[in-house]
Amino acid sequence: VQLQASGGGLVQAGGSLSVSCVVSGITIRSYSMGWFRQAPGKEREFVAAIRRSGGSIDYSDSVKGRFTFSADNAKNTVYLQMNSLQPDDTAVYYCAARAGNAGLTLPGNYRYWGQGTQVTVSS
Repeated sequence: VQLQASGGGLVQAGGSLSVSCVVSGITIRSYSMGWFRQAPGKEREFVAAIRRSGGSIDYSDSVKGRFTFSADNAKNTVYLQMNSLQPDDTAVYYCAARAGNAGLTLPGNYRYWGQGTQVTVSS
């Protein structure tokens, strides 16, 4: 199983970025998929997740209304569109996959992880 995240970069505050995660070895519609981020010196934190089989999407309060999680089952790829980015959004962004639907905000519940992609927002 491989999760390949890409699309990070440097953007000014107020700008937008889209990160993607190409998944191989599993079918994303059979898994709950999550996005997490980790800033230097901080714990990995939940950003967004979609329940398996096209279920509902949850967002952290800090990104709700600014970030959009989407999935393309045909491409076995998930995306995170990030708008109105702020310096506090600077982090390495990770995609992850979990077989179940519960506890999607907890990193420890995910079995598969991508390598992460850096997002840097300048003020």
